[in-house]
Amino acid sequence: LFGRFHKYSLKSERARSGKVALSLKELQQFRQGDYVVHIDHGVGKFGGLIHTDINGRMQEVIKLIYQNDDIVFVSIHALHKLSKYRGKDNEPPRLNKIGSGAWENLKERAKKRVKNIAKDLILLYSRRKSEKGFAFSPDTYLQKELEASFIYEDTPDQLKAANEIKQDMESSKPMDRLVCGDVGFGKTEVAIRAAFKAATDGKQVAVLAPTTLLAFQHYNTFRERLENFPVRVDYLSRARTRKDAKVIIQDLHDGKIDILVGTHRIISKDIIFHDLGLLIIDEEQKFGVTVKERLKQMKIGVDTLTLTATPIPRTLRFSLMGARDLSNISTPPPNRYPVQTEIHRFGNDIIREAIHFEMSRNGQVFIINNHTANLPEIEKIVHREAPEARIAVGHGQMDPSMLEDIITGFADYEYDVLIATTIIENGIDIPNANTIIINNAHHFGLSDLHQLRGRVGRSNRKAFCYLLTPPLHLLAPEARRRLQAIENFAGLGSGIHIAMQDLDIRGAGNMLGAEQSGFIAELGYEAYHKILNEAVFELKNEEFADLYKDENAVNTGEQYVHEVNVESDLGLLFPASYISSEPERMALYRELDNMEEEGNVERFRQKLRDRFGEIPQQSEELILIVSLRRLAKKLGIEKVTLRIGKMNIFLVSQAESAYYQSEAFDKLLAYVKKNYRQTQMKEQNNRRSLTVDGVNSVAKAVGILEEIAGR
Repeated sequence: LFGRFHKYSLKSERARSGKVALSLKELQQFRQGDYVVHIDHGVGKFGGLIHTDINGRMQEVIKLIYQNDDIVFVSIHALHKLSKYRGKDNEPPRLNKIGSGAWENLKERAKKRVKNIAKDLILLYSRRKSEKGFAFSPDTYLQKELEASFIYEDTPDQLKAANEIKQDMESSKPMDRLVCGDVGFGKTEVAIRAAFKAATDGKQVAVLAPTTLLAFQHYNTFRERLENFPVRVDYLSRARTRKDAKVIIQDLHDGKIDILVGTHRIISKDIIFHDLGLLIIDEEQKFGVTVKERLKQMKIGVDTLTLTATPIPRTLRFSLMGARDLSNISTPPPNRYPVQTEIHRFGNDIIREAIHFEMSRNGQVFIINNHTANLPEIEKIVHREAPEARIAVGHGQMDPSMLEDIITGFADYEYDVLIATTIIENGIDIPNANTIIINNAHHFGLSDLHQLRGRVGRSNRKAFCYLLTPPLHLLAPEARRRLQAIENFAGLGSGIHIAMQDLDIRGAGNMLGAEQSGFIAELGYEAYHKILNEAVFELKNEEFADLYKDENAVNTGEQYVHEVNVESDLGLLFPASYISSEPERMALYRELDNMEEEGNVERFRQKLRDRFGEIPQQSEELILIVSLRRLAKKLGIEKVTLRIGKMNIFLVSQAESAYYQSEAFDKLLAYVKKNYRQTQMKEQNNRRSLTVDGVNSVAKAVGILEEIAGR
């Protein structure tokens, strides 16, 4: 009736608020005998959950086995220090020896090397911060009209990404934002809103796509969405005639075109924009080096928005390190199903069955074969197996206008089967096509397979992706792992996991240059990632403190503490009588240990009550550790121990740190002054600490830290 789709509904408050974190969770649970990495001790073997008696109270700890069968017990408050070992390939790692110092030396070498690379990134970021860009005006009534005319309800992530882009555009610093969202999750709508915002402020917009087809599709989408608004959208690619191109170039120079969509033709030297304000790049990794160099020159002082479904590891790493900003769209649109992905050997039966099933529900089929010479052969097979099917063939060596006609005809349901090369890989949006067959899938890269699979499953129908390969045992190990990864990560929003797996298979060294790969093999990917984050944290707070002073937390101790360690002799655990399954307890301990926000804690409690019943006292105390850690970080506390009825607080270890002139430290001193009978300040081996007597529970410890923080 109103030309809109039904309202998007989400039960989760977290999802509704848009706070869907970029979570790179462990994808498998720990099993006994698995290789794990403890950030302080190195590579060991997982020995399971063990019950142990500490000062007369029962606790649960993780058992790790190291070289010479040395054993380390890890507290459940320190699970964030553990990660599954993932190296460069499938070879088992060498176990570390406890107390040898080799692991510490390796970490220091890695951190030193990482800092050198991170410095270059931070300098790049500082140049960006010092550049002056155009500050766009706040939203006009036209912007609100455009957003209200969107026929779907925005997903929470879409809304969050759109708001972050607007904030960036309204700032005087040039925007450089990467929007990472799975195929069909609504990145284009976010880009249209940004482009319209720029156009209503009198600035021109360039939308760059890697293929003629995708450029044409973007042009149609932009034009349809903006047809009722006073902006002119045009497009330029090799499919346009020379005469048309000449008119477009002149109009662009005169400022008559607001939004120009096209392939890399639009960044040629003969293209001169009247007043370029926003550059939108779709699938940046598809462009060659020369195009990227030209883009670097164009980006100076211009807001840049990059859209991608599977970010290449280097791009992802830059974003995670803050060299560019990242928005992640991980909420799928409503009524969307994952694509069922299966690996098969090439055979006429599978082709016949797939086509017949799809045609029986009035759907369409893509058949992908990357060698143009073989396309007629595949066309013959399809004719023989499904004689009633209407078949079209498309590839990049065709005349562009003829290819455009074929794709348009397929979109208009003039054909049942489209046999094509990877020309259809990017952005072709045909909701009625819900089966894709990829021949010789082992020759494709992981992100290519993910992009191709994204061409189907774009409606509320169950979609299928068939990967046709020779027998698996004949394939190279990397090809096997790629195919297994694409089969395993078939869920909605799995693009980010595909990127991480891609990084893993290709050798994570590619992320920051080949010389890093040795460290990945020895440290494992997650440990390397932690060291990388530590290095960036130290650089931000030491060498580049002036550059990040606006970003660092103001008047709190948070900017001085990377993580808070908690140790206790209290009986804090989920009893086996409450949660009987050991893997379940392990998963819940890990979830709790990685939690930071108070709202998540309350949801965690609710989940426990729903699944297991009323929470026992010792488990309630365990859950409070999250609040304890969060408050401690705000007050600049690196370590908290709760033993024999006392709380020991260890402050920032660097004696010369600016923390000791901060408001957070003043609050601690004020508390000591007020409660001098129960407290004692100490300094031992240049380490400052505070002891508080009469603390026999986590709840009491949290209450004291809240009092110090003045809450």
